[in-house]
Amino acid sequence: MGNAPARRTFWSGFPELIDWLEVGLPIDVADARGMRIEESVGEGLYTVRAEIPGIDPDKDLELSVSGGVLTIHAVRQSQTTGKHRSEFRYGAYTRGVRLPEGAHEDKATAEYKGGVLTVTVPFDEKKRGSKTIKVKKTD
Repeated sequence: MGNAPARRTFWSGFPELIDWLEVGLPIDVADARGMRIEESVGEGLYTVRAEIPGIDPDKDLELSVSGGVLTIHAVRQSQTTGKHRSEFRYGAYTRGVRLPEGAHEDKATAEYKGGVLTVTVPFDEKKRGSKTIKVKKTD
């Protein structure tokens, strides 16, 4: 087994097909490939980091909060002309993330550095106990 061939997934050789199939998918599923995020919660702060390299945050980035959802919208413009090969993804990317309960949307802050957007939102931490639910078996 030490010399077993590497396994390849069927889709790895067909990126154009995947892009074509994404056309009919909901926006958050299709764009998840273009905008990766990390979320963390601690000490009364919710932080989301999004990888969005190659944009000008003053022109190409829009953040909004409504109904407890933070929406990140970015547009990555292609800047090359002539014949070339590129695996970079260009175009508009939108990603929505649900904020924790008790989030202070009006106190959100954002910073863009090194291709990574960091949004921090303070929230009231509520200590919640867990409850076990007994499952009733029926025949």
